[in-house]
Amino acid sequence: MTNTTNRTRAQKIYFASDFHLGIPDRETSLIREKRLVDWLEHVRKDAREIYLMGDVFDFWFEYKTVVPKGYVRLLGQLARITDAGIPVHLFRGNHDIWAFDYLEKEAGLVLHRKPVRMERDGKTFYLAHGDGLGPGDSGYKFLKRVFECRFCQWLFRWLHPDLGARMGLFFSRRSRCSNMAREGKNEGSLKDPENEMLYRYTQDLIGKNITADYFIFGHRHRPLQVNIGKGCAMVILGDWITHFTYAVFDGKELHLKKHP
Repeated sequence: MTNTTNRTRAQKIYFASDFHLGIPDRETSLIREKRLVDWLEHVRKDAREIYLMGDVFDFWFEYKTVVPKGYVRLLGQLARITDAGIPVHLFRGNHDIWAFDYLEKEAGLVLHRKPVRMERDGKTFYLAHGDGLGPGDSGYKFLKRVFECRFCQWLFRWLHPDLGARMGLFFSRRSRCSNMAREGKNEGSLKDPENEMLYRYTQDLIGKNITADYFIFGHRHRPLQVNIGKGCAMVILGDWITHFTYAVFDGKELHLKKHP
């Protein structure tokens, strides 16, 4: 009876992105993982859906019989939530692009790679991780095609898991995200959102009559909620390296918040 009552009262939809678990080292990552598990425990009490908008892990590759070590606290919490009937959606970002079916089968997640447009309570949402969208960034867009190539994935799978994981973590720990986590740097907020590539991407969508009340992205790490005209708002969720921000839709409005 209690579980049924809680599900009846569940009205909120939660969005969060860019946790980059695994960097800069195991000890620091574990602190952030525990903080994420604490947030999930808090929001599951009134959540009807949870959207993790990409880069949950800083490196993730699924072999046929092997996945990266660690993250058992997070995976256990996610399985607990989905077992209770709360849908949890994972948008694969540029760091966890090689998540295939393990998280779906073992933790019950719903996986997405392409943008999703959905309607809830009379509001329309356009959801995407955000990598490779908008003008510019041609170098990454080329790499993205390489990473998504099935033949390249097949070649990487022939590396021994110890070697493949070591290579992946080596490059992860040389990244900008890793340096932020190691040094506690905060990228701050976007002072000129009109120059943000996702802002221009959103404007281009609207110009093509692809509309939404909320355009929600991850990837860019800097929390932002800005009106873009015609009753639309663009939200960049920030990250869980320095900002620890998330968005919540209460059935009427969406708000960007910070987890204490």
